[in-house]
Parts: sequence; C-alpha cells; structure tokens
Amino acid sequence: MIRVAAKIAYQGKGFCGSQIQPGVRTVEESVLADLVKITERPRGWFRLRMAGRTDRGVNALGNVAVFNSEIDDPERLINALNNVSNDIFYRGFASVGEDFEPRHASSRTYRYILPADGQDILKVKECARLFEGEHDFKRFCKNDERSTTLTIRSVDVVVSGDLIMINFKADHFLWNMIRRMVSAISSAGTGRSSADEVQRALDGEEISFGLARPDALFFIGAEYDGIDFTDAKMPGKRTDGDIFRIAMENEFFRLLKR
Repeated sequence: MIRVAAKIAYQGKGFCGSQIQPGVRTVEESVLADLVKITERPRGWFRLRMAGRTDRGVNALGNVAVFNSEIDDPERLINALNNVSNDIFYRGFASVGEDFEPRHASSRTYRYILPADGQDILKVKECARLFEGEHDFKRFCKNDERSTTLTIRSVDVVVSGDLIMINFKADHFLWNMIRRMVSAISSAGTGRSSADEVQRALDGEEISFGLARPDALFFIGAEYDGIDFTDAKMPGKRTDGDIFRIAMENEFFRLLKR
C-alpha cells in the first residue's frame, strides 16, 4: 500500500461543495466513488483527506486529495482514475508519507475573475493592496472557531482583455473570506464604496460589502515544502488547457489565461 497526493480540478457548479454531506453530490463523495470503481476496498480504507474546502459552486484547478492506494504505481493509479471519472480531473500526483496532512500547506492561491466593464482599475488595485499583510478579517469572513487574524502574502490584480483576475496568496483563508474581499474590491472599483470604507472595515468597523458570486472563484492550488507533483498524462481532451475551458462555461470566463 502507498499513500498518494493527487492534484484535482473540477467545476464547482456540479457539486454541493467539497466536503461529504448526506444526500447531496460533493467532490469528496465523487473522489471516493472513483476510487471504489478501480478497487474492491471499502470507502473508509482510503483515508481520504482534502487540502481545501470549497463551497457550493466554487471551482478548483489544483485542490489536493490524499488517499491510500493498493496500486503501487502512482502514474498508473492516476490514469485509472481519469479513465473512470466524469467530473473530477486528476491533473498530477506525488507519493507522500503516512503523516502527510494536506491541510498543512505552505501556501494557498485563489483566483477571482471580475468583468472589467464599469471598474476603475486604479481603484481596484488600490483597494486590493489594503488586504495585504496581517489583519483581523472578522468583517470579511463567516465566523467559525478559528482566529480571524491572519496574513495575506499578496493580492495581485491582472487585467486581461475585458476581465480582471485577482490572485490571493496566503497560508490559509477563512470561510467566505475571498468572496467578501472581492465584493469590497468591486464595490470600490465601481464607486459604490471607497477605499477608506474598506480600511475602516479592516480596522473593525461594522461595515458589510456583501458576498461575491461563487462560480467566479477558483482554488488554483496548494503548495507544500519538499513535495513536487508530476503532471498526469490525461486521456482524450483532458489536457490542462481543456480543464480551463471546461471550467469556464459562463460567458465572461472566455478570456481566462493561466
């Protein structure tokens, strides 16, 4: 038996989030179903763990699923999974130790796509910079048991045609955090709010900017110190470029580039 970390991609609209929930289709449930198709092991045997939790409708290009395998060749394993899977794309793989915990990534990167129409790019960039560094994000997340103080390493704004791509990088993020930050950035970019209001919210003032739509958010990937993923040779049209096209059925995603 070996333990494998698989880099996976999926379009969020086909799932009710990533975590297993009774009675609904989720990413974890689909990964387990794929594993069962290529082996006779019961579901609990695989000890499936995921790097990141994605909400209903949120896409992923590099989430990481870690599981046990009785197929001792990781490349053959990933090929077998791609042959049986319909909506999960197994993009890469790495052999990992028994103690590897995918939640303990050295960094995570998310990308949000906004239509550029009506946005003042300078204001968008000015507002995005406010979120860099260490802040208490209690006004920009849905509360859970974790500390709301964390550090965002970078927020990069890239304009491509009629799209704005906002890339967020940090060790971890809080529930709904990116979608709330993007809503604030977009509000400042269109003049509905000001950068000063966003700064006041970061300073703790009770100001809400709403929640951006989930289907424009992509979990780009998780990185781990000392772990290098090998790209999978994906059959048929499951190439890297096709993954992006499959994940971009909405019209304003059409110009998205890696």
